[in-house]
Amino acid sequence: MKIILNDFQKQGIKEEEKKKKFDAIILGGGPAGLTAGIYAKRFGLSTLLIEKLGIGGQASVTDIIENYPGFPQGISGEELTKKFEEQAKRFGVEIIFDEIREIKLTRPIKLISEDNEFEAEGLIIATGADPKKLGVPGEKELTGKGVSYCAVCDAFLFKDKNVLVVGGGDSAITEALYLTKFAKKVYVIHRRDKLRAAKYLQDRAFENDKIEFIWSSLVKEIKGEKRVEGVTIYDKVKDTTWELEIDGVFIYIGLTPNTDLFKGKIELDEKGFIITDEDMRTNVKFVYAAGDVRRKSLRQVITASADGAIAANSLFNDLEG
Repeated sequence: MKIILNDFQKQGIKEEEKKKKFDAIILGGGPAGLTAGIYAKRFGLSTLLIEKLGIGGQASVTDIIENYPGFPQGISGEELTKKFEEQAKRFGVEIIFDEIREIKLTRPIKLISEDNEFEAEGLIIATGADPKKLGVPGEKELTGKGVSYCAVCDAFLFKDKNVLVVGGGDSAITEALYLTKFAKKVYVIHRRDKLRAAKYLQDRAFENDKIEFIWSSLVKEIKGEKRVEGVTIYDKVKDTTWELEIDGVFIYIGLTPNTDLFKGKIELDEKGFIITDEDMRTNVKFVYAAGDVRRKSLRQVITASADGAIAANSLFNDLEG
């Protein structure tokens, strides 16, 4: 007789756990979600963390994180988030991989995937945000063929080649600096005449001979047949367009929150980020948000972790009170 194992059995979770209602379910396995899990377990809450793709989120593909306290020489994003995961597991956070397709926010809160249904007293949303797209001709067609949103993932493909980084914030300049380890030339195009990145990053970029800035300009088209061959650039000051031969385009122009599941169910701002109070509570009782998915002024690993801790604390207090 053929025995068919369900997802829980495959991942080592007992069948009775599938039927159990958790005190806390956390959606998302980045720094916010992992920290929320650590704190929830320390509060004595039965806790399940559900991740769709991979543990660590955007932080895990960052080459070097230099501003997280406790690591004076810096640490790779992959190594740091691995430590988060190890700590969460040590405290007993159950972590599974599944894609939630439907959510019902009436208590008990229900989260439904293709094969499973989960119930929780409280939900912490830590689904993060994904890089925004330029939306120009050629971008979609050449994604993975020279168009990238992750320098750490793809920089090695551009050894001794010329690449273009789009953006002027911390992420854009951090990745531009990383690309100089591989590329022959790194152009940085920004729509303004000055950067938004932190001063120490700007200083490092301006001092790097491999980096050249293209100011007050926009990418209008990415060109190439089988791979990226160049871009069309619009100069806002001169009101002219010109062509730049290039082998790769790395795009860092902001984030799109992963909140499609929650549209019409909880309050979002005009950009789709979840609105919370300072205690991470949303407008729906027993539903909280933490990390890059919520509306906030600073998106860093340390602020995501703080959000996760506060969200777990609020959930615990609300369940107790």
